[in-house]
Amino acid sequence: MRKTILLTVIIVFGLLSISVSCKNKEANEPVFALGTAVDSSDFQNLIKVPFDSTLVAPFFEKYPELSRFKTEMTVLYRKYQYHYIWYDDSGINEPGNLLYNKISNLESEGVQAKIPYKEKLDDLFQLSNEEQKPNVETELLISALYFFYADKVFKGLDPKKSVEIGWYLPRKKQSYVSYLDTIILNPSLINKDEKEVLGQYYRLREVLQQYREIEQKGGWNTIDLDPEFPSLKPKDSSKTIAQIRQRLFATGDIAADSKSAIYDDELKEGILKYKKRNGFTPDAVITSKHIATLNIPVAARIKTIIVNMERCRWISADMSKAKELIVINIPSFQLTYFKEGKPELISKVVVGKTLNKTVVFSADMKYIVFSPYWNVPRSIIKKEIEPAMAKNPNYLAKHDMEWNNGNIRQKPGPKNSLGLVKFLFPNSNAIYLHDTPSKSLFNEEKRAFSHGCIRIAKPKELANLILKDDKNWTPAKIEAAMNKGEESWYTLKNKIPVYIGYFTAWVDTEGTVHFYDDIYQRDDRLPAMLLEE
Repeated sequence: MRKTILLTVIIVFGLLSISVSCKNKEANEPVFALGTAVDSSDFQNLIKVPFDSTLVAPFFEKYPELSRFKTEMTVLYRKYQYHYIWYDDSGINEPGNLLYNKISNLESEGVQAKIPYKEKLDDLFQLSNEEQKPNVETELLISALYFFYADKVFKGLDPKKSVEIGWYLPRKKQSYVSYLDTIILNPSLINKDEKEVLGQYYRLREVLQQYREIEQKGGWNTIDLDPEFPSLKPKDSSKTIAQIRQRLFATGDIAADSKSAIYDDELKEGILKYKKRNGFTPDAVITSKHIATLNIPVAARIKTIIVNMERCRWISADMSKAKELIVINIPSFQLTYFKEGKPELISKVVVGKTLNKTVVFSADMKYIVFSPYWNVPRSIIKKEIEPAMAKNPNYLAKHDMEWNNGNIRQKPGPKNSLGLVKFLFPNSNAIYLHDTPSKSLFNEEKRAFSHGCIRIAKPKELANLILKDDKNWTPAKIEAAMNKGEESWYTLKNKIPVYIGYFTAWVDTEGTVHFYDDIYQRDDRLPAMLLEE
């Protein structure tokens, strides 16, 4: 209790000191180091004096590679009235030492970057406590490297560049001057802070370590195709089976490697697990396409993990706080509806084909439209419908279509391309979720077939969940509205955020990593852009 009170006093004193204008006479006034809880016997050891503010500008002349952080540094030290942040009575404090440790191990954060003035930094932190006396140059160097670390690990790629690769989800906004207060008060947050960085980032970080350990052990060997077995099924016997077994053991899909060349139940269980986490149909047959993914080198998998860690940096951790949330991951062809942070529905989806890529963005769902018309886009009329009409004058009638004010629309009903219901979140990309009469497409492994909009396998289930707490609706009313044959709009009482993202690696809540095909070929470009930063 005594320590808690003292810590509160220290914090309050520190905040009060910030509100006082910095004058020369303050050079002899005491200020207490923030974030240090001590007994009263150590109280006097917390007293520090401010340093000369004119020493900041020459610092950047000596360390030009850090000059891009000059603005943040100026804001920071004005806020702290030019008092030392990284020192206490014993030398460089705990936050400073933790920061140095994190900077020295940037690779564990999936960051490949040259650390400016690393040798100088190493020399400073190798000094004994007695030698670590408050020093302005050291103080400023640590602060500049804090901003370097925050830029690489918390912020990531410049927002303008992420837009260049088709990422239109809103980038998180954070003042890393203000965030330093949080780290000083609780230094352990620099290791893991799910309020600052999306929790998925930390799960990917753990998997990155696992795969690097696999790489250090030699990775895995290439599996040879057996020409006598174009596909492998349970009870088959082949040297390829033994190689597959060894490969699955390397990534923990099976618990042990018996070396057996016979396709037994243990291998079958491992194959089913592997297929589930790699986006394949969960059956026991092994074909050349499965072996091709098993042969992807561990180095390539590490690269994929790192790329997706970077994408996590771009998303605000506040996203998960929404009462309701719909998330679509394009490469996994999957929609998840969350309520109170828990997944209430998982549905297969069909997304845009390569020529009609589904856009990565977010918007709020506001309407559900039952028995919708399909207002055919002009591009589809020109490229598809007009040529079809030229060949068959009855094309419109055959497809329940009609002219409407110079455009073409498809009437509500079972033939309608939007199915029986659509979900609207108004956006400039004209993308929405909808039902479809083409149910067979959901049986495909790779479901990139649409013109950009997203078809969902479980539209009725989604409508029921969204309207579950709305007294205006019951499952029977929803069913009737979907099959009425007359378009009707309903405005939701609560807007629901919809996030359309692009993750080719994802770790589930059980710690299992899932890999998905880079269907829009976006992974390869990102590492090069990061190296340019």
